[in-house]
Amino acid sequence: MRVLGIDPGIAIAGFGFIDYIGHRLTPVQYGAIQTEAHTPEAERLLQVYDSAAALMDRYKPDAVAIEKLFFNRNVTTAFSVGQARGVIILAAVQRGISVAEYTPLQVKQGVVGYGKAEKNQVQEMVKMLLKLSAIPKPDDVADALAIAICHAHSAGVMNKLNEVSRK
Repeated sequence: MRVLGIDPGIAIAGFGFIDYIGHRLTPVQYGAIQTEAHTPEAERLLQVYDSAAALMDRYKPDAVAIEKLFFNRNVTTAFSVGQARGVIILAAVQRGISVAEYTPLQVKQGVVGYGKAEKNQVQEMVKMLLKLSAIPKPDDVADALAIAICHAHSAGVMNKLNEVSRK
């Protein structure tokens, strides 16, 4: 199974493709979609959409896992992130790719095993699980890979439950 993890944003959207075969996690490609400040918001959203769509077309994920929006103090930022999430989800749905959403707590639980883990603990686990030489930068990229890992682990558990229920 190939999973695309997305840490959405309008300035920086981290992405990470991983393959999950058996119990092995293998990084495929990761990086960030970045848009220029002072560009009209509609153009930035189009850039996020076009970039996400091109990545999906190139790497053909079986699933897209994206972070759920949690409300923060900056309402303007929350709206922008929500709009970026929307165009990314649209790109996935248009391609017939299933979309799963995870809260930060679920991602931490799925990667570290502890829902209140610190950001650096999650990043170190991403590095270790994917056998990377360094923690991916910017942080949005490591977060996207963590979201992909969380989905891979969740899908693996669901597959095991389905196998047991069929017996």
